Amino acid sequence: MFKEERTQSTFEWHMLGDVKLGRPNLGANMPVDVYRLMQFTLRDEMIRSLGVPATDEIFFNAGKKAGQEFLKNVVEKQTNLSEFIEQVQINLKQLKIGILRVEKADADNLEFTLTVAEDLDCSGLPVIDEETCIYDEGFIAGMLLEQTGRHFTVKEIDCWCSGDRVCRFDIKPEIKE
Repeated sequence: MFKEERTQSTFEWHMLGDVKLGRPNLGANMPVDVYRLMQFTLRDEMIRSLGVPATDEIFFNAGKKAGQEFLKNVVEKQTNLSEFIEQVQINLKQLKIGILRVEKADADNLEFTLTVAEDLDCSGLPVIDEETCIYDEGFIAGMLLEQTGRHFTVKEIDCWCSGDRVCRFDIKPEIKE
């Protein structure tokens, strides 16, 4: 019998299945609205049931795992940071996830400010008083962890939902205490 309870993530890329085999008529593409329908109703129900802090932690951790798997299976680890950023930019745009730009970079200290335009999660949403890109924070942290072997603090500082027209993220290595 299949048992779903677990304390560690068991997700791996292959669990996404063979979309070409499973959707021979409908294909791999679907409207952004349908993705957001799942994401926002799930988030809404989780907040109602678990509260904001627990929901944010779950969304961040899910994004982090997704970022690690994305890097391993789509982008692949690169030999240097410039190649890494370039490959992430290419793949995010090709997959229509968003348009990544480096606004500021201190490569020696691994501190960055990145923007994502036309973000899958929030571009076009109304201005609200909620953070919506917590999954994205985790996704970026996961890619960086997989690329560098280091943990990062990723914090969204501007968002479409706060009135900006890009999502802007401050990124710094985590400091061990």
